[in-house]
Amino acid sequence: MSTLSIVIPCLNEAAAIQRLLACLQPARTWGAELIVVDGGSHDETVQLAEQLVDRVLITAAGRAHQMNAGAAASNGDVLWFLHADSVVENSFPEVILSVMGAVDVSWGRFDVTLAGRSPLFRIIEFMMNWRSRLTGIVTGDQGIFIRRKLFEQAGGFPEIPLMEDIQFSARLRKRCWPTALHHRVVTSTRRWEQSGILRTILLMWRLRLAFFFGADPEQLAQRYR
Repeated sequence: MSTLSIVIPCLNEAAAIQRLLACLQPARTWGAELIVVDGGSHDETVQLAEQLVDRVLITAAGRAHQMNAGAAASNGDVLWFLHADSVVENSFPEVILSVMGAVDVSWGRFDVTLAGRSPLFRIIEFMMNWRSRLTGIVTGDQGIFIRRKLFEQAGGFPEIPLMEDIQFSARLRKRCWPTALHHRVVTSTRRWEQSGILRTILLMWRLRLAFFFGADPEQLAQRYR
């Protein structure tokens, strides 16, 4: 039976972190390992997480760097990377281990539901899930899970300031196609709602297109911020 380590990179997520960690407490009772990797929060993220996880790591900021550090410190045969502003069902850790019991499954992801109520979000999430199935490209919002051996063979997440999930999944896709689960991770829409839904869509399209044509990820990250 495989063992599971859940790695959650954080930066100033005090408003959201306890909600996600509460979802994952049942998994800890049967041995799943829960690791939060904080990138230097100025709020109470670390204090709120400490009593609900097996380990809190403090590292330099950078989601890819934080996830790689969490993976290096973990013990599980299977790694599951979650964004701190996600919400998952209690059963998801067991779903992952059940799926990974198949010989031909090496990595995968969940479908995503956007938390906002606007009808536009229903269209966006449909397109995100459909596009991922079509292309084999996975975003961090979809909760990437992967066998440790494959993660290490692929060299972990590329430590770039943006699009690390896109580049990582493109690298993995050359080895094997991801398993796409219909179970849904709920992800925050706070950026969409703060910046405007259509404006955020256009920004992300421009950034991805620029990344595809070789733009510097650091410059893209500055535009994103």
